[in-house]
Amino acid sequence: MALSAMNFNDMLKKKKKEDSENPEALNDNMNDIDQADEQEQSGQTAEVENEPSVADKLKEELALANDKYLRLYAEFDNFRRRTIKEREEARKMEGKDAIVSLLPVLDDFDRALRAMEGATDITPVKEGVELIQNKLKNTLTQKGLKPMESIGNPFDPELHEAITNIPAPTEEWKGKVIDEMEKGYFLNDKVVRFAKVIVGA
Repeated sequence: MALSAMNFNDMLKKKKKEDSENPEALNDNMNDIDQADEQEQSGQTAEVENEPSVADKLKEELALANDKYLRLYAEFDNFRRRTIKEREEARKMEGKDAIVSLLPVLDDFDRALRAMEGATDITPVKEGVELIQNKLKNTLTQKGLKPMESIGNPFDPELHEAITNIPAPTEEWKGKVIDEMEKGYFLNDKVVRFAKVIVGA
């Protein structure tokens, strides 16, 4: 054991002696170590250069957010335009059902006018006009139109529009509708036209 320790110490002394005698070998060893350090540092620097910086990451995220915003804005703008167009088309066609249901009445009036041209007796013409009027009333009733009954009822400013006051024929007609100049109408229980009436004073 003591012998091997001596051998090791001898070898170490010998190596130091060789290194001191041959400084170039020592410099070569040192150069190799320095080059290895430089390569390691340059490798780390290259890795750092290849990795995007925080600012680059933020710029990329901002560009993505802007792109997403522009796409959403374009989609919303398209939706808004489409909705406006659909509303306009719906507004133009609002009364379509009512008009289509009135077309047969219009056809009846055309037939009545043609029949009146060669008519000598007024009675059938009168009956024909009455039939057309009833057909028109029935069609409008189906659409929710209901005539307002005003004569004999107390004057109501929410239903009636007073044209004038006249002296009441009796005491019980005071404040009541005596005559109706233009009939009022309800559409689905809402007033669509006020009745123009004459009120007893």
